[in-house]
Amino acid sequence: MVFRTLVSRDSFGSVLILLLITYTLAVVGRGATQSLVLALQAITVWLSVHVSKARRGVRIAANVALVFAGLVAIAYLLADQATTLRSVAFIASSLLYFIAPISILRAIVLRPQVDREAVLGAIDAYLMIGMFFAFIYQAEGSLGSTPFFGRGVEEAAGQYLFFSFTTLTTTGYGNLVPATPSGQTLAVLEMLIGQLFLVTAVAKVISAWQPVRWKARHGDKESSAG
Repeated sequence: MVFRTLVSRDSFGSVLILLLITYTLAVVGRGATQSLVLALQAITVWLSVHVSKARRGVRIAANVALVFAGLVAIAYLLADQATTLRSVAFIASSLLYFIAPISILRAIVLRPQVDREAVLGAIDAYLMIGMFFAFIYQAEGSLGSTPFFGRGVEEAAGQYLFFSFTTLTTTGYGNLVPATPSGQTLAVLEMLIGQLFLVTAVAKVISAWQPVRWKARHGDKESSAG
């Protein structure tokens, strides 16, 4: 039952699997792998919009972003990973992960009850926010005259993702620090969004979620007591 949920194209569980695959490829991949990452992101966003039954305007925006990401992925692959196209690829990635969480959160709010799908959707949206900021950081590092983390630090996708999620969760190890004022401002914004998301959306969903088996046992106890 759980496995069918995770692989169903009508479940947020399948979105979660795609996010984990995309994260892994972004960390371990090099060069042309960015095109594959963009393609997976496009599929992930399409699936998110499909599962969340987004409004027509959001679907149109998602379709435009998907076409744009597809063109960028092809151009990036054919142009031998030119610097400009790499920057555009990062911007396209950010755009994709900006659209999807909005659609997912709307679907969670409109659900009549907090169930497993609502929990999976909240996790998906949280991960997408972290990846959104990671690609924003990469875009700035690629376009700016100064490396995002300053001189002497490897500008790899894994570093950006690591920094983004430690910032989102306010873990803050301190081994990676933005070197520019704009980067520092983005990091502060991510911290605030991460904390607000945790104490509102995720906390509310988790606290209200009652698994079906637990509810069944709880209902039987109340019936017996009555």
